Amino acid sequence: MIDKNSPIPLYYQLEEHIKELIEKGELKPGDSLPPEREYAELYKISRMTVRQAFTQLVNEGYLFRLQGKGTFVAERKIEQPLQGLTSFTEDMKARGLEPGSQLIHFEIIPAPSQVAAQLSIPEFGPVYEIKRIRLADGVPMALETNYISANLIKGLTEEIVNKSLYSFIEENLKLTINHATQVIESTIANNNEAKLLKIKKGAPVLFIQRNTYLKDSTPVEYVKSLYRADRYKFMIQMKR
Repeated sequence: MIDKNSPIPLYYQLEEHIKELIEKGELKPGDSLPPEREYAELYKISRMTVRQAFTQLVNEGYLFRLQGKGTFVAERKIEQPLQGLTSFTEDMKARGLEPGSQLIHFEIIPAPSQVAAQLSIPEFGPVYEIKRIRLADGVPMALETNYISANLIKGLTEEIVNKSLYSFIEENLKLTINHATQVIESTIANNNEAKLLKIKKGAPVLFIQRNTYLKDSTPVEYVKSLYRADRYKFMIQMKR
């Protein structure tokens, strides 16, 4: 698998070979890779070359290291395009994953000033506050807090929220969700967030704020989410 006469660097050849094994399913998430020494002996290359390939694969999210235990195949990240406005449920189904939600909190509260401003409603107006863990095949992917005007979206229940909120708004209420703005920042999980997402305290997460609007530009949703950075990535196509 390694051609020493090729102009392609040896570490890159090994890196691509391991990627191919992962993508073909010959190496599966959680599988342990042989030690660097074994790769070096097998391909007659230096351990430094093997280490460089492993480091690149760790940086790209294909592998992860556990101190004192070795190097393992990582779970593949879910890639979310930033073009188009879709719900979490739609995103997961499009990838062949079973979407799910674990409802943590659901009630109508008086809108704090920040929430009221985001939804363009009077301060202390009634809003649904909905906190959920979003799941893909039963694995926590995101911690999400939604704020929705109770005067605009009437009749929400826990049962509806546990299914698809967007489907209820569009199919039952006949409102057209048209566009959204989204801001993405990096941060780290605190103790409570880490427990809910089943990650380590201080692990990197993606903080996402989304403001969603109807066809007439009425704000319909203000959402704050924390996505696991080890399981989720965002992709955007750019043209010049």
